[in-house]
Amino acid sequence: MMKSNEEVLTYIKQLQNHEGYVQFSDTKIREDDIYSTEDIIADNLKPTKGFVYEAHFCNDVESIAIKQVNAEWLVSTTKFSEIQNRETDIETYFAHGKNVKMAQIWKEEADEFCEGMEVKKLKKVVFAGFVGGEL
Repeated sequence: MMKSNEEVLTYIKQLQNHEGYVQFSDTKIREDDIYSTEDIIADNLKPTKGFVYEAHFCNDVESIAIKQVNAEWLVSTTKFSEIQNRETDIETYFAHGKNVKMAQIWKEEADEFCEGMEVKKLKKVVFAGFVGGEL
């Protein structure tokens, strides 16, 4: 779903019980731009003079990715039920002073190079929270 910058800010403010972060176009990610599930995002969101460059949020059910594309913002939602194997498909990386979990979403598809057999293909990688959060 495509939105304007104002619509994206309003959308982010209404998120509750989500953890994640926002990056604005004119600054690096600040400590104020990172949220835990206990934070009330509407009270703590501090927009800059720039626009939302990207944002990633999640709760126990879904991952939300927001990316600026030309003059609009793409909001993409992925259900965590799409993760096939939580033991192997979730990796942890260190970024912005936190251990960040990223989930790989694989889909089985017929592959012409494997005589039409079904093979798993990586479809996307989504934000799955910070280490210490639930998932």
